[in-house]
Amino acid sequence: MKKYILLFVVTCFYVVACNPKSENKTTASATATSSVVLPYTASYSTDFNNNVSDSELLTVLNSYKAWENGDMKALRATMNDSAYINSADGFQFKGLTDSLMNVWTKVRDSLSSVKITMDVWLKNHSVKDSSNYINVWYKEIDTYKNGKVDSANYEDDNGLKDGKIIWFSQHKQKL
Repeated sequence: MKKYILLFVVTCFYVVACNPKSENKTTASATATSSVVLPYTASYSTDFNNNVSDSELLTVLNSYKAWENGDMKALRATMNDSAYINSADGFQFKGLTDSLMNVWTKVRDSLSSVKITMDVWLKNHSVKDSSNYINVWYKEIDTYKNGKVDSANYEDDNGLKDGKIIWFSQHKQKL
């Protein structure tokens, strides 16, 4: 029995001694990246992590599902009272979300169906100012009431505050 206890203690000591502390990993990583000279300096920040709640991710994904289903009331529920929007088609908006919803309702009413296939999303928390962003990549197929079909790949940036979308920037690649 003493042999087993001694073997367990020695194994534990070996595991602890051979695994560097996470601080050392961070320091080594920072040292390695600091030796690289980049041609640009980020004007905002490059210090991001993924500490964004799943409930905020759910808010963003629900906004896309609401658009797909044509449920403008549910879409409105995902938005803050005011928003800044920069769409891929050149549409820009800064103001009260209720006014934005009037515009988006007309656009959605021109479509007979929308099909969204979500490819990937990424949660980003800015350490600099504690802002949260959800980036999504997806394919959207829009069928207009006149029969025209439009499909594209999108990458959208969704900024959140207090669990609601306050900022949206969209990038489009036509198929």
